[in-house]
Amino acid sequence: EDGVLLGAITLDNIRRGPAQAGTLGYWIGQPYARMGYMSEAIAALVHYAFTTLDLSRIEAACLPENTPSRGVLEKAGFKYEGVAQSYLQIDGRWRNHVLYANLRGDRRGKTTVG
Repeated sequence: EDGVLLGAITLDNIRRGPAQAGTLGYWIGQPYARMGYMSEAIAALVHYAFTTLDLSRIEAACLPENTPSRGVLEKAGFKYEGVAQSYLQIDGRWRNHVLYANLRGDRRGKTTVG
């Protein structure tokens, strides 16, 4: 209501053709974490990606120790797919990330929005 920026969410690296996939990214400010805002944003983005953009797969990655991020992805229907070694450089260090995906054809991945 007051116009404050709580966080951000992106869907980028959209691949058309046989893949029909995109990559989800997000962050939320610490004061607003665990209040349901990011769960709501991810649910809306997943619905939009599957229904409007006609994507088949949405991918996401986070640090293995980021339990809240893993939880928000799992709550949104994303399934764990494995570990990517040296996936991103953070603070000058290459860091492993856990990989998740939400598939349009997977009924377990449906969100309450769609």
